[in-house]
Amino acid sequence: MSDIEKSGSALLTSRRGMLGLSAAAAALTLAEKTWATVDSSSGRGLQSLGYVVVPGQDLDAWSLWAPKVMGLQLADRSATTRVFRMDDHAYRLAVDQSAQAPTYGWEVADGRAMDAIAAGLEAAGVKVTRGSRALAAQRGVKDLLTLSDPAGNSVEIFHGPARASMPFQPARSMGGFRTGELGMGHVGIFMPAALYDSTSKFYRELLGFRVSDYRTAADGKRVGEFMHINAREHSLVIGAIGDRTQLHHIMMEMQFMDDVGQSYDIVTKDYYNRIAATIGRHNNDLMTSFYVRSPSEFQIECGWGGLLIDPKRWQAGEWPLTGSIWGHQMMQDGKPVQRAGTQTERPLATPLQVYGENYETHHRPTRLRDVLRTEPLR
Repeated sequence: MSDIEKSGSALLTSRRGMLGLSAAAAALTLAEKTWATVDSSSGRGLQSLGYVVVPGQDLDAWSLWAPKVMGLQLADRSATTRVFRMDDHAYRLAVDQSAQAPTYGWEVADGRAMDAIAAGLEAAGVKVTRGSRALAAQRGVKDLLTLSDPAGNSVEIFHGPARASMPFQPARSMGGFRTGELGMGHVGIFMPAALYDSTSKFYRELLGFRVSDYRTAADGKRVGEFMHINAREHSLVIGAIGDRTQLHHIMMEMQFMDDVGQSYDIVTKDYYNRIAATIGRHNNDLMTSFYVRSPSEFQIECGWGGLLIDPKRWQAGEWPLTGSIWGHQMMQDGKPVQRAGTQTERPLATPLQVYGENYETHHRPTRLRDVLRTEPLR
């Protein structure tokens, strides 16, 4: 078990107790057809969210917004695309004028793992196409598969991502992003209720996702699931919301809370009317974050301090409708549109999820400059 997984495992019991969530794993309703499941923890399944390709007509707006708000590095540009880096991977977020809908790229260990998933998908009647060499080169990967999920989302499964020749250079002074084996973050996808069950089953049974948390309607039917494939509490969110399939948000987790705060300062100063939810802290993955509408209208969740779990031991529980311990006031055009839940089910205090070098303990400084690590913002 990696250090990331060990730190997540230690938090499992206390987190459930503090939040008052059920630790019982709910039985998942299956349709009449049974598929062979894929175990993502075995190395045969998906490992992480590798990249996302999004439609975008205003490339100039993206070229300004992504580096300024999120600190992403503009790595490549053409007449119709912009490609952004957030770590050593050459290809993480791409904006494509020709794209009709988002594409979600999920990484596997190697070609054998990819072929095994392809065989399972084809056995279940899913149409799978081997990506062309040109597409693999465009995505910066060794090889890939292309397919669609039951909700119509474009899915790519790949291995061998290209690493950039130069270190990641954030567009402003910041500590970078929490990626590595956790992937680039998570995506939240909404779809019509009629497509929800088949889509949930597709990701759980064919692609090896496991449910971390879920939401139910008044009739007890599931209407939302937060799913994991690694130690990140969730890499995929699906919800039965609206009358069309759409990308709701991409979450990117920063290494330091101050990086999130400085992004929030930039947004409140220059993009206040684009704030979708004020800064707050979720009560499932314990992420401190805010949401802002991107130039393509889907939201970016800019976060810090997400919960790490032991994927093999985690038990699914129902997520309270409050959604946040504090904050996350929903906004539209600079005005509150809904209170961010009541205090009914909120814990009074929940420890921050710190890791690596983003915190200090028992530090006794003798002067201020030993505490503050400062450099001019770019």
